This record gives sequence, C-alpha cells and structure tokens, in this order.
Amino acid sequence: MTTIGIPREAAGQRLVAATPATVTKLVGLGYDVLVEAGAGEAATFADDAYAAAGAQVVDTARAWGADVVTAVDAPSDERVALLREGAVLVAQLQPAQRPELVATLAARGVTALALDAVPRISRAQALDVLSSMANVAGYRAVVEAAGEFGGMFAGQVTAAGKTPPAKVFVIGAGVAGLAAIGTADSLGAQVRAFDVRPEVGEQIESMGATFVRAPEAQQEISADGYAKPLTQEQAAAALEVYARECADADIVVTTALVRGTAPTTITAAAVAGMRPGSVVVDLAATGGGNCELTVPGERVVTDGGVVVLGFTDLPGRMPQHSSQLLGTNVVHLMQLLTPGKGGELVLDLEDPVQRGMTVAHAGDVTWPPPPVAVSAAPPPTTGPPPPSPQEVAARQAEQAERAKVRAQRRTVAYALGALLLTLGISYAPSEFLAHFSVFVLAVFVGYYVISNVSHSLHTPLMAQTNAISGIILVGALLQIGSDDPVVTVLACVAAAVASINIFGGFLVANRMLRMFRRGA
Repeated sequence: MTTIGIPREAAGQRLVAATPATVTKLVGLGYDVLVEAGAGEAATFADDAYAAAGAQVVDTARAWGADVVTAVDAPSDERVALLREGAVLVAQLQPAQRPELVATLAARGVTALALDAVPRISRAQALDVLSSMANVAGYRAVVEAAGEFGGMFAGQVTAAGKTPPAKVFVIGAGVAGLAAIGTADSLGAQVRAFDVRPEVGEQIESMGATFVRAPEAQQEISADGYAKPLTQEQAAAALEVYARECADADIVVTTALVRGTAPTTITAAAVAGMRPGSVVVDLAATGGGNCELTVPGERVVTDGGVVVLGFTDLPGRMPQHSSQLLGTNVVHLMQLLTPGKGGELVLDLEDPVQRGMTVAHAGDVTWPPPPVAVSAAPPPTTGPPPPSPQEVAARQAEQAERAKVRAQRRTVAYALGALLLTLGISYAPSEFLAHFSVFVLAVFVGYYVISNVSHSLHTPLMAQTNAISGIILVGALLQIGSDDPVVTVLACVAAAVASINIFGGFLVANRMLRMFRRGA
C-alpha cells in the first residue's frame, strides 16, 4: 500500500500539512498515512486524534521516508537527505526563488510538486494553497490592525456623544484584498479599495466597499491572469492615488504581490502624510513589502506615530483554520492524482494542472512549465456585421408602422367595449347596476393598492388576499343553493378558485416563514 508521510515542520511554523479530518479522507483514498509524532502539536492537533483518524504515529525517518511526503514548507538539506529515490514530495517549494533546491530534488530522483505553483485556472482553484492562505491572511490583517488601532471600527452613538467609524483603504482586490475588505466591512468600518485591474470594481463593491476609480492608473490583465506591468505614467498616477487615499485613511492594507515580488505602492512620503496612530498592514512583506518602510517580520513605528506591520506569518497565527484549509487543498490534489481511488498515485503530465505543479520528475528539472493561457475577459464573439444606416432606417420605419396599427386596433377595441358597456347598462336591471358599480370600484381600488405595494411586502400582502378570498368563498357557498343554474355554476367556480387561492397562499406563506426558523 502506498504511504503518505506528514512530517513535523521546522521550528517557527505552526501549520501542518494534514489535520485529523483530512487524514480520514486520505485513508479513504486507499493510502496508509504516517504522521510524525508532534506534527500537529503547534496547531493543537494531538497525536491521539491522528491515530483515531486512521493514521500511524511514527518517527521522523519513517515520515520522510514515505512514498509520498506532504509538507507545508520546503525541506531543509537534512530532510531532503531522508527522502528516498522515486518518492513524491508535495510542498510549497518556491521553485522560481530556489532553483538549487529543485535541482537537488531532481538529482535525488524525487518527483516534486509545488503547492505554490498551481496554475491560475478555474479547475485548479481547489488545489490553490496560495489562495487559501491569502484568504486567512486578509482576515488576520484586519484583526491585527484592529489590535493596533486606537479606536473602534464601527461608529458609535452613545449618551456621551458619537464617534465616527474607522476608514480603511485596501490596495489590491485579489483573494487577500477581498478577504480584508469583507472583514473590515463586517466590523463596521468605511472601506475604500483600489486595484489596477478595473474589471474587479464590481467585486469590490459587492463586498461592501467603495471602488476608487482612477482610469489613468489602471490597465488590463495579461494572458496568464496577472496584471500587466504598469507604464511609467500609470505607476506615477497610481502612487498619487495611494498617497491621497492613505492620507485620509486610519488603516491601510496592502496586498500587491506579482509573481512573488512586491511592487512599491506606499512611499515613505505617503506614510509621513498619514495621521499619527494610523496603521499599515503589509501583506506583501514576504516579497519585500509594498511599503518602503516595511521590515519583513517586524513591527515598525515611524517618527510620525504610524505603525507599519510586516508580519509574514499571518496564516500561522490562526493555525487550526489554516491547517484545515491547507490539508483540504492536499486532499483535493491527492484525489486528482488517484483516479482509481485505490491508493495508487498516477501522475499525468498531459494534464496542465499536474504539469504546472511538477518542478522535478525522473531526474529532470521540469520548471518552468509550459505557459497556460488564462484570460479574465470573455473571448470576443463573432456575429453578423452591424446593419447599414439604410437598414436601420427601414427597420425603424417598419416598427413605427406596426406601432401605429396596434394603436388603431386598441382604439377600435376600446370604442367597441364602451359601446357594449353602454348598451348593457341601459337595459340592465337596477340591482345589476348596483352590484356592477361595486365590482368596478373594487377592481380600481385593488389595482392601485396592489400595484403600489413594494415587492418585499408581497408576502404580508398575501394574508390580506387570503382574507378577501375567504369572503369570496363564503359568498359563493351562499349562492350555490340558488334556483338559477347560471348562478349556481358561477358560485361553484368561484368557490373552487377561492379555495385554491387560499390553500396556495397559506402554503407559500408557511414556506417563507420556515426560512426564518432556526434549524428549518
């Protein structure tokens, strides 16, 4: 049986590549899971929990000597030496930044799959560890900012006075940026956000933030899903937007990271223009930082009293949640690599997802992979050529003629209806006229009442219509015993229709109410 090793990470890393919940799924795929003793200790997962999930708790050598080894970070040289020839290593390997590690793995005959090299296509989203960790980092960034900020996020109105809400500015609307926007908005802050990709404005606004529009500083994305490099003019315009927004913000969250490199978005001058007590959380600190004053891994306080947080371990500060997400990404990868569900790993290099993640295989370095074209914009549609001005004029004339004919027909129909109504009223008995007058007035009143009710109130209005239908039903039942067969037939029809309306109204109202009941 193929074994999967879950080793203990190096000191300082609180995450683990599998949780007891994900171990159960790996065992269900047919694998024999080996968890190093203490692997989940920093994430509060005990060895007994792994054993109860079906894993074996082993020592370091057995965990790293498994057929498949799944880790959070790239292994050290000592751990690489424990990998056996032909093994499969799944971890965040940073192949672009660490080519020597990739070469070492290839020389040992290890097949290396980089979790941080998942192609940016829809089918691979379930494997994307970077997105999972960015989501946690965006959430935690706002939590860290709330701890540093000297005020509350939501505005308060009290007997002692009122306080305004905090102003939050988010740079970048990727996974981390959207998570930060949603968290800050849920805490009651006024959130503004900017991204060089104009098409993400709708996503920003859907999260409750205001999209800062600056066409001179925005451009389209490239074919691989990343933003194209800014021109000199666009970069200068973007820096002006950042400086202006930062000066008015209490908290700034930066998330701009392109292929592992962090472009400068907040200059030292922009930080100097911020109010004392303001907070900058730089989520791109791992790539050097978007802020010129960021020190990766450190908390910096400027001379002007602005706090700049460059923490690089934000997902690790929420180890339970982060490990569960990362472990789930690994499970999805193993499901892809185990088509037979029998615990046999099958690597298909014809699959662009698997090929994009494979950085070493059969003694060869396979990084970088062939490019996978990704376009955020829909492909241009080919259709018939636009009509000529003469064709447009002819269509407009034809439509106008049809509208004229319809208007004439309506006029004739209205005149004929008025004539028939006049004749009917002239020869009808007085009792009919009284009932008919009430009917006409009821139609007008009902139309204007219902047409002016908001759609959100149609469910409460249903109770009133049920009451009206009940009156109709009672009246119909009283008329069913009439000697006039016509009246009896109409009464039966009215009773049936009113009953259907009452039953349907109560059924729909009950279904609506069940939506608001706990546990329904």
